[in-house]
Amino acid sequence: MQGFASSPPLCQQTGVLPHLYFWIDPVPRDGPGNMAVDEWLVETCREPFLRSYRWAPGWGSFGYFVRMADLPEGDLKWVRRWTGGGIVDHRQDWTYTLFVPRGHALAEARGAESYRVIHGAVAAALRAAGHPADLAGPSAPAAGGDCFARPVEHDLLDTAGRKIAGAGQRRTARGLLHQGSVSLALPRENALAEALSGQVEMVDLSPDPAWLASRIASRYGTKAWTGRR
Repeated sequence: MQGFASSPPLCQQTGVLPHLYFWIDPVPRDGPGNMAVDEWLVETCREPFLRSYRWAPGWGSFGYFVRMADLPEGDLKWVRRWTGGGIVDHRQDWTYTLFVPRGHALAEARGAESYRVIHGAVAAALRAAGHPADLAGPSAPAAGGDCFARPVEHDLLDTAGRKIAGAGQRRTARGLLHQGSVSLALPRENALAEALSGQVEMVDLSPDPAWLASRIASRYGTKAWTGRR
C-alpha cells in the first residue's frame, strides 16, 4: 500500500477527525494475525484509519504490561497486544482499531483526553443503536486483569454501571494506535466511523501477506513476545 492522500483542512469538516478511511476486514484472523494487521496499518497509513475486525474462534488478547501469570485458566489461545489495557475474551465482543497519524490533534492529545474523545464517539454510536452508554468517572487505574470486570476513567458503562467498552493505546513516532473492544454488537459497523468524522471513505484493503507473516514470525506468534512478562 502506498499510503493515502492528504485530507481536506479541518475547518472544512465536521466530527472528531476531518476525514476517515474505514475498512471492514472480512477475514476472521487469529490473534497474531490481527495484531500484525494493526501494526501494518501503523506503518503504512498516512491518514486517520478505522478498522472493524473479527477473530478466529477461541482467541483472547491481553495488554502489553499484563503478566502471563494473570491470565485465566481455560481453553482460550492468547496473544499479547502492542497496546496497554487488560485481558479480553474475544469470543463475543466487537473489536475495532483506530490509527491517527502525528500532526492530527487527536494524536497529539494526552492519553486521557484521546481516550475520552474516542470513547465519546463510541458512546454516540451505541446510543444511536439503542444502547445507552456513559463515560466512567475517575477511578484508580487498573493494573491488568479482566478488562470488563473493572472500569477505569472514560471507559463506557451501561445504565446498570457495567462496563461495555474499553481500549488500549500506544503512541509511536508515527501516531496514535487505539485498539478497542465493545461487548455489544453494532447493527451498523459504520456508525462509529460516522461518529468520528463527517467525511468517511470506505476502502477495501489487502495487507501484504509477506509483511504479516514476517511480523508474526518475529513478534506476535513467538513465545518470547507472548511470555515477555
